[in-house]
Amino acid sequence: MEIRPPRPEERPELARRLTASWGGPEVVTRGRIVDASRLPAFVCVVDGDLAGLAAYEVTGDECELVSLDAFVERRGVGTALLEAVAAEARRASCRRLWLIATNDNLDALRFYQRRGMRITALAAGAVDAARALKPAIPAIGAYGIELHDELTLELRL
Repeated sequence: MEIRPPRPEERPELARRLTASWGGPEVVTRGRIVDASRLPAFVCVVDGDLAGLAAYEVTGDECELVSLDAFVERRGVGTALLEAVAAEARRASCRRLWLIATNDNLDALRFYQRRGMRITALAAGAVDAARALKPAIPAIGAYGIELHDELTLELRL
């Protein structure tokens, strides 16, 4: 398993994979649209194949994990990528690493909490508002749960 920044020639494939996962490389975060395929990132490569992506953005003394996608699940890809972003955030003297998960994403909530992250905020109706910026956001999410709210999780560094 190799964790490293993406190579320029890998960026189109990352955009394609983000589109397959999220309906486009664009992510709505805190009322703004961000192209996750263009952000600073780490990729995980296993046996020469892209196995995951973690896109992040450092602003001041905070690091937002904008997207974490393990293309191969239950093999340590997500954990390795999260650890790489946390290490980068520490190098950048960030005081916290944070992310937004939607109310339906029970798998992510479990994953992040098991790795020391805490739920610190609930933005009721934030996903409903985000649909105005990105209409591709579905009304029904994982496990048949209506998609309405955002939860902020953070790790103090």
